[in-house]
Amino acid sequence: MDFNWKEFYLQFKHPFGVSSNIRKETLSIFIQLDGWGKTGYGEACLPTYLGEDREGTLLFFEKASSLLKKWDQDLDVENILQLVHQIAPGNYAAKAAIDMALNDLNGKVRGKPFYELAGLKKPEPRSTSFTIGIDAPEKLEQKIIEAASFSILKIKTGTAEDKALINRVRSFTDKALYVDVNQGWTDKHQALDMIHWLKDQGVILVEQPLPVQMREEMRWLTQRSPLPTIADESVKRLNDLEQMNGAFSGVNIKLMKCTGLGEALKMIAYCRKEGIKILLGCMAESSCGTSAMAQLTGLADYIDLDAPLLYINDPFQGVTYQEGQVYIKDAPGIGAAPHDQLR
Repeated sequence: MDFNWKEFYLQFKHPFGVSSNIRKETLSIFIQLDGWGKTGYGEACLPTYLGEDREGTLLFFEKASSLLKKWDQDLDVENILQLVHQIAPGNYAAKAAIDMALNDLNGKVRGKPFYELAGLKKPEPRSTSFTIGIDAPEKLEQKIIEAASFSILKIKTGTAEDKALINRVRSFTDKALYVDVNQGWTDKHQALDMIHWLKDQGVILVEQPLPVQMREEMRWLTQRSPLPTIADESVKRLNDLEQMNGAFSGVNIKLMKCTGLGEALKMIAYCRKEGIKILLGCMAESSCGTSAMAQLTGLADYIDLDAPLLYINDPFQGVTYQEGQVYIKDAPGIGAAPHDQLR
């Protein structure tokens, strides 16, 4: 296989967060695997909060390239990925990109979409939440207006002004809400009071309400919460999920933190066995990474796959959105293809 990559800065339509902490763009490194007359694509998305950087990701790709370029056996995705994981610990986004590209290539070689090769039915269109960042009231209203076609909004909270923020949102819309606290609360009693209040405001779930290190407090909160509590930063991979031990009632599975589709399927199987709610989410991937995750939407309880809609320069085409629902392309592999700017 030939292995190549290209760096690309995705530019947000709107910055997330308040004016003192504006994010204007995020880095993705896209990879291309050529073999057996086909091309597979993958994405390593590297927003700052992921904790993985450009230099480390490129170094991992350099190490992986010698393995992949010398591979001349059958396209055995699972075997190749086992070898890739042995190159170095960590590097979750880089491993997710390789997992994605191998599965895309495999699907194209076999002429089947990933979901079919995984033994799944084609996912029906699913409603996704649309993310609304913390902002000034007039900008908040404009963002909600722009999300008119979405039936669920995801509100970023975790400040002393959370009730005021939700009240402002409710002055503009009565849509169902996901609330993402991003570890922003630190008192379990106040958190419980807040969750009861949020339930009365039409909130469906609360994501990562307490800091990662507050595991026992989180377990106490989940046992009493009237809403599903969804782990994000607390759970990256299957091993974290297996050690969750009741701290959350659900988990946000993301390709960039779990190392790819193979691990995501293992996590989903574990959740189904243990009765854990499944939210399929994303970091800030383009249509490349989002199309890969969308192959699994038929297995989820909740969907948060709006990232491609947040960019003005998405370099891939893949998933589409109609009336707030995610549609996948009926195509081999992960169902994504690059625009000319990335070829």
